[in-house]
Amino acid sequence: MQSCWIFGGAPFCGNIDLPDNAFIIAADSGYNTVKQLGLTPNITLGDFDSIKEKPVCKEIITAAAEKDDTDTMLAVKTAINRGISDITIVGAIGGRLDHTFANIQTLAYILQQGGFGRLIGENDIVELLNAGEYSYEQKNGMYLSLFAYGESAVITSRGTKYDLTEYVLCNTFPLGVSNEITEDKCSISVQKGQLLVIFSKK
Repeated sequence: MQSCWIFGGAPFCGNIDLPDNAFIIAADSGYNTVKQLGLTPNITLGDFDSIKEKPVCKEIITAAAEKDDTDTMLAVKTAINRGISDITIVGAIGGRLDHTFANIQTLAYILQQGGFGRLIGENDIVELLNAGEYSYEQKNGMYLSLFAYGESAVITSRGTKYDLTEYVLCNTFPLGVSNEITEDKCSISVQKGQLLVIFSKK
């Protein structure tokens, strides 16, 4: 299945292991990151208020400066409209807090459309899960934090320092912060609600 990698404008200088068939979209100033990584995007889009040169890419989509969609959301909708449902957004964490929160909400939109998304920053990885069964390999040097996205989420976790059994996480108390995976893999069952999963460097 083809995946889409969207590059946003938040600071990013990490390593990227792109799949061979990745569809690359640069969202406005995310083009600068794509260029630094030596990549050529399939599409560059945005109002181009942060780019000093004409992008070198296969397709350019120009958007109005005043619009309902953020450049990242516009990139997500473009990917979904082209039949791609596995979406990774790089450079979407850090920088402005309002943009980071908007990008987390964008993960909810991707889920709503039947896809799956993740945010990758210099120090964090963020995913949003619907009800279901999931597993994660141990990520050395990273904390695992679990939060209810919405009023509450009922979860069971195994293979973590602080396991939970049919526990009701509420959005008014951050009990799930700074956990750790203690085995090769951990399992997370979301029985009800949506769960925000965040890996953060220690």
